[in-house]
Amino acid sequence: MANVEHSGQMGGAFGAGGAEQAQERLRAARVALWLVAAVLAVRQAAVVLHTPRAQRLTDLETWVGAGGVLHVKGSLYDSTRFTGTPFGGLILKPLTRAAEQALGLAWTFGTLLLVVALGLVAARALPQPVSRRTSLLAAPVAISLLMLSLPVRNALHLGQTSIIPVLLVLLGCFTVRGERTSGLLIGVGAAMQPTVLLFAPLLWSTGRRRAAASTGVTFALCTALAWAAMPHDSATYWVHHLAGVGLGGKADDLANQSLHGALLRLGVTGPLEIGLFLVLGTAVAAFGLRRAVRYARDGQLLLAVAITGCVAVAVSPTTWQHQLLWVLLAVVGRVGARASDRYVWPFAVVAVMTLPAKALVPNTALLEPLKDNVILLAALAAACAVPFLERQSPAYRSPRPAVYGAPVPARLSLVPLLPFWRRVLSRPNLLFELLLIRVCYAAYSQVRLAATGSRETAEAHGRQIHSVEQALSIDIEHWANHTVVKVPWLEHFLGFYYESFHFVLPLTILGALYARRPADYRWARTSLGFATLLGLLGFWLYPLAPPRLMPGLGFVDTVHGVQNLAKPDYGAMTAVTNQYAAMPSLHFGWSLWCGIVIAVLAPRWWMKALGMLHPLFTVSAILATANHWVLDAVGGAVVVGAGFGLTYVLAGPRALTSPVAVGTGLPHDHTIRDGRRTVKSQPTK
Repeated sequence: MANVEHSGQMGGAFGAGGAEQAQERLRAARVALWLVAAVLAVRQAAVVLHTPRAQRLTDLETWVGAGGVLHVKGSLYDSTRFTGTPFGGLILKPLTRAAEQALGLAWTFGTLLLVVALGLVAARALPQPVSRRTSLLAAPVAISLLMLSLPVRNALHLGQTSIIPVLLVLLGCFTVRGERTSGLLIGVGAAMQPTVLLFAPLLWSTGRRRAAASTGVTFALCTALAWAAMPHDSATYWVHHLAGVGLGGKADDLANQSLHGALLRLGVTGPLEIGLFLVLGTAVAAFGLRRAVRYARDGQLLLAVAITGCVAVAVSPTTWQHQLLWVLLAVVGRVGARASDRYVWPFAVVAVMTLPAKALVPNTALLEPLKDNVILLAALAAACAVPFLERQSPAYRSPRPAVYGAPVPARLSLVPLLPFWRRVLSRPNLLFELLLIRVCYAAYSQVRLAATGSRETAEAHGRQIHSVEQALSIDIEHWANHTVVKVPWLEHFLGFYYESFHFVLPLTILGALYARRPADYRWARTSLGFATLLGLLGFWLYPLAPPRLMPGLGFVDTVHGVQNLAKPDYGAMTAVTNQYAAMPSLHFGWSLWCGIVIAVLAPRWWMKALGMLHPLFTVSAILATANHWVLDAVGGAVVVGAGFGLTYVLAGPRALTSPVAVGTGLPHDHTIRDGRRTVKSQPTK
């Protein structure tokens, strides 16, 4: 009995200690996230305030600065520079006497405070129940995402008021007491941005009829007040421009992410475009509001508000970039019955709302309409298509757990360094993988381009590499280059191989592993990612001129032709490539990765041998075309080896035991090696 009591006391002590450690980690994470939010806020303010006066707060300066439209006698809309409602112009008029610099400071920091308030309200409005960790971390995460989002950055840069209607709607729906007060706030927001009136049907259909009526009455009173104060402007806005249609930039501009703008960009004009816009807008409004009402009745009012806002984005004749915050709020919807699918929709929304479209969609003519309308498509998906889970769904709180493979013990006791990094055996979500690969490649391209060193530095490093190779008697590039030039068919073949297989083969291998060997896909993808990251570090630290760009050494550029080394020309890629990103050679590194993966995973010896021919052909091509030095290939091999090594050290060996669902406690009686499952004997007790 004494032993039992002692064991219970010890277990309680360890349990208490574990709980305290968890609380400490949670507090540390919360502090870190608040620091990130603060840093992002300071950075956004600094970006605006360090921008030259002529280029910052351009919309605000157009309205209230010296000679702005709010100073000029006559209509606000004579020059189409003012796009707000007459009520918006009425409340902005008191600002016209403020000094530009003081106004810029006050406006910038005031906007940042509104963003913070918006994040706090959104975090408190998360549908219940939520875990304590989520409730503590939601606010700084929400504020950080808002600070990074394109609408907030655009509103800060232009000096726009578009954050105010969003905040008024959230305050009216979640913070104030009394339906009349709630409707008052939303009605003021509608007077500043007419599409906010779409929230009145949402309120009415969810039983908040006083709030809906108050919204309509407040909107009418504010509009009437502006009409009494500025009758000519009100007639211009509401009658001649049909609630602002035609004001501001061209409707077919990429910044207009509405159905009207998309149809114009697709080349549909005239009565046909107007008819299609009305039909599509009505369908989106009817279907989207119906979904919003359903989720509001389900207890997910924040999601319902986000869906209604996405409907407003789509059906408004003009929805400029600073008016798109509603799409980001849709991140609160839960999608997917599997735990591994739960993060796909949030990741997609955050990527769309923080990254430029060219980082998400490949730069091809076929996908141009998708790239031009990517935010609109996200809004339409949230409003009409994404199957958000309802709270009564079993998967809402308890999605199907991921199935992990328990790792085979490593030879080193410290491996893996990250034991929580467990390998999932099921196939990852395809949309998530495609987005991840595209975003990572866009980041890789930008960093590779930004790592350009000076020509003098790159040539100096080229001479260093050449000297080392001469000392080691491995300077075979000149011999290989001139030998191949004398054999035209070989020159054409190696040039074709150099340009064609660099991306095709790695993507093909990843696709095959994704379809047939998902656990090995994760291992291979991670290794390639680490190798590429290390390669970028090499480009940044050691810009290097390839042999073909070294003056006086007599190399022939067999791919691009004879070059003027003072101003080389690589065709359409001249302005978008970094020609000094040569060390390490990822051309060879990626080919070596392909060969290793095939050699490790292929079931037949001849497949393994065939796979290793790819790095052999690639190293021949990069040397013969004078695109790399021998030591560049060595560098590529080093980063690939380091990529596999990091994956091993952090996550453990590639081999896994049988699949085990989280928390099942099933025995690990099988080992997965080379795609085959073999019985592993159980240890005797």
